[in-house]
This record gives sequence, structure tokens and C-alpha cells, in this order.
Amino acid sequence: MKLTKEDVKYVADLARLEFTNEEIDRYVHQLTDILEYEEQLNELDTSNVAPTAHVLPIHNVFREDVVTPSLDREKALMNAPEQDKGCFKVPKVIE
Repeated sequence: MKLTKEDVKYVADLARLEFTNEEIDRYVHQLTDILEYEEQLNELDTSNVAPTAHVLPIHNVFREDVVTPSLDREKALMNAPEQDKGCFKVPKVIE
């Protein structure tokens, strides 16, 4: 499939990109090469290939959810410059 400069300009407009004429000429050639390669892939017989979302088998890698003791609130707040009602107090950063 041979692309034209107008095709590349149209796609660039959709993506809100601006290209120089030299860039457009380069992208016409590069995108045409990509589409021609993709056409070759369409010629492959994939009727016996099962559809997959991943090439490798996926398994659950999460660990078991086990309750463990957490850091004591007093210890966590011990070095806090400021605290209020058991929480860290930080300066307001929203204007």
C-alpha cells in the first residue's frame, strides 16, 4: 500500500502534529514500508493458531493476604515535626 503526502498530512492533523516537508517525505517512505510489511503478515495462514492475549502463560503472582502487625502510631509520629489528632500535619500546598 503506497501512502501519499496527503495521507501523512491527514494522520498528522488527527494527531495534532506539525511536520516539515522533509519530514513528511521521510514518513511517507517509512510508513509505506511498515504497511507493506504488514501486508506480508496478512498472507500467513493463521487458521490453526489459537487467539491469545499473551505469548507466555500467565499465572497469579500475588502473595497470600496475611494480616501482620503494623507500626505503632505513636512510634510513627514520634519524629514528626507537627502532628494533629494522630496524623502527620503538613503545610497546605494548594492555592
